[in-house]
Amino acid sequence: MAENDGADRGPLSRGGIAPQPLFAVGAVLLGSFLANFDSRLTSVGLADLRGAFSLGFDEGAWLSTAGIGSQIFIAPAVAWLATVFGLRRVLGIPSLVYALVSLTIPFVHDYPTLIALSIVHGMLLGTFVPATLMIVFRNLPMRWWLPAIAIYSIRVGFALDTSTSLVGFYVEHWGWQWLYWQGVVIAPLMGLMVYLGTPSEPVNRALLRDADWGGMLLLGTAVSMIYAGLDQGNRLDWLESGTVMALLLGGGVLFILFLVNEMLAPQPWAHINVLFSRNVGLSLVIILLYTLTSLCNSSLVPNFLSVVGGLRPEQTGVLLFTYGALPMFALVPFAIYLLRHFDARTVVVLGFSAFAAANLWGTQLSHDWAREDFVGIVLLTSVGQALTLLPIIIMALSNSDPTRATSFAAYIQIMRLGGAEIGVALMGTWLRVREQIHSNYLGSHIENGSGDVTRMLQKLSNFFASHGVGTAPARAVGTLSAQVAREANTLAYIDGFWLCFWLAMAALGCTALITRAPPGPFTPAPFGFAKSLLRKCGVPVS
Repeated sequence: MAENDGADRGPLSRGGIAPQPLFAVGAVLLGSFLANFDSRLTSVGLADLRGAFSLGFDEGAWLSTAGIGSQIFIAPAVAWLATVFGLRRVLGIPSLVYALVSLTIPFVHDYPTLIALSIVHGMLLGTFVPATLMIVFRNLPMRWWLPAIAIYSIRVGFALDTSTSLVGFYVEHWGWQWLYWQGVVIAPLMGLMVYLGTPSEPVNRALLRDADWGGMLLLGTAVSMIYAGLDQGNRLDWLESGTVMALLLGGGVLFILFLVNEMLAPQPWAHINVLFSRNVGLSLVIILLYTLTSLCNSSLVPNFLSVVGGLRPEQTGVLLFTYGALPMFALVPFAIYLLRHFDARTVVVLGFSAFAAANLWGTQLSHDWAREDFVGIVLLTSVGQALTLLPIIIMALSNSDPTRATSFAAYIQIMRLGGAEIGVALMGTWLRVREQIHSNYLGSHIENGSGDVTRMLQKLSNFFASHGVGTAPARAVGTLSAQVAREANTLAYIDGFWLCFWLAMAALGCTALITRAPPGPFTPAPFGFAKSLLRKCGVPVS
């Protein structure tokens, strides 16, 4: 049972052991995968949703912002809510309401109602991942922790690699409505597994009486406003938009007020002192760098194939599913095996090295690359996904106080959701600016009347002459312009791979600064070659 001892780091997080651990693990699996799948499905399938709901571009953009922003609003507080009310109440009833809302949304055609339901839908969805992570720490025996956290960690890469394919399948075969209706099937099943796999807990009225509601509202509102500003920044041209500036500055002020509140509140909900550890702070920075580095797989590859290659989501989805998602089934058990016998820092180095190699490979990109040319890159990023996030989480947990998971989980969720949006906004802005720069550079070399340009336009005009002499010159100019745009985009994506490469190198540098974790439940048990290698390095082993 959770209780508060008056310390300034938030309530203790303790719970009874799950009566049926397999059901608890199943709830973790379904909850975490549903959350990531749903978020990705609505973003990848946004174009189809705009068409289905008859929305304009701006309306569709705010639909996505409302859904994910509301997730960010509630996610940091879920661990505290689960500590006070119990996991059954936090996941059971919301899962049923979520299923009902998911069933209703496709029938709505009024835009304000659609936005309101999307906010409710996102808030309910935002409870799933943090709450399922709490199941691991509160209700599972320690021997189950590593496999369960592995399930939690791979959901990101697996959802990224399969959601594109799933969107295409739903839209082409079952209908766009299943972008929402999949939750009607999965959410109640998750709620049932929570009921069967977690013990019944009474409401902790002592914690409820001393609740830091102001801190929770300040942090949730701050991060959701910052997210909305980042999400709309590219569309509204950042500093040129009063809306974007108001959201970013307002969110920043509220976040500062949250920090002040946590220092002054008698019973702080998520005091910043929980992060005053070198290894914990560096681990959170590495989580952010992991999120940014993995954009090579979630953003660069599918977007290049869409923008330059002209492929639809279901066509690129085959590549990501076959060479990105499926290898994880073999790689995750391998990652668990490594973590049982090697230091988590070693596994992190292997993962980020795979990311760095994949991005360095991507810098050799050309406009001739087809889907099959990305197989090696996607395979390497699959290795990176499997060998990076899980050991990072283990590093962070090994260096933190496990009884303070409630406070620590709030900051984990900020890095999980906030880092992802920072990455998307950063990469979108980077690609847009680099494309403009390269387009300007290429255009400056295509001087009107130069010999090479004249010969190219004449060649294109002759080609189009058979379809109409009068329109041939205009079509020739349009074709040349399209080729310049294609090359500018290709160069921008090369710069994107370079950016992800240097982010991976920065993550490796941060990993080198992390010291050895104190003994605990995640301490590896070296054997054979690993034991002899550690002895040669002067590390004492039993």
